[in-house]
Amino acid sequence: MATLILLRHARSAANGSGVLAGRSPGVGLDTAGNAQAAGLTGRLAEVPISSLVVSPLQRCGETVREFAAARELAPVVDERLSEVDYGDWTGRKISELTAEPLWSVVQQHPSAAVFPGGEGLAHVQARAVAAIREHDARVSAEFGANAVWAVCSHGDVIKSVLADALGVHLDGFQRIVVDPCSISVVRYTETRPFVLKVNDTGSDVSGLLPPKEAASSDAVVGGSTGASA
Repeated sequence: MATLILLRHARSAANGSGVLAGRSPGVGLDTAGNAQAAGLTGRLAEVPISSLVVSPLQRCGETVREFAAARELAPVVDERLSEVDYGDWTGRKISELTAEPLWSVVQQHPSAAVFPGGEGLAHVQARAVAAIREHDARVSAEFGANAVWAVCSHGDVIKSVLADALGVHLDGFQRIVVDPCSISVVRYTETRPFVLKVNDTGSDVSGLLPPKEAASSDAVVGGSTGASA
């Protein structure tokens, strides 16, 4: 199967304000986020990306706009990769939410967390993983098993996908860190995913390049031998 780049959107105005933006309209990138987004074209210059899938929210579209134009990629918008619907928590300050009884559930037992007037984190993972699997099958069929494709989505959504790929229960997904404009990489095979990078904010793209040979579903006994010279 193909190799997936999970890109969190660049820093938004809400990221620095201490407010839970959720699906609020009109939340774009701030100055730092625009700089991060501008660097994507050079950062991924050596990576052949066959398809680009994005959340419908503004901050994701702004993150990939310049990169997509440079590659002549038409982003595929998928609602299933949108931000968590935080319901009544949307637009509230994080400092206020930490006092809510549900906050400790979100932190310690997220699989049981359902946001008032919104959705549960278990549902978020189910919809996001289903979308990823569907697109991965599409990309593999259209471009081959060595294809690389990318998704631009949101922190909790990406963390839930990584937890699934790692075989980690959703209750452990808060242990995964996904910073703005970070890249995580998953290579899917017939029997298991391989997680190649998590929360990478650097410029080394060697782990994003497709394998020279068909990817195997078997893990290397003793550990990987590393990238070949």
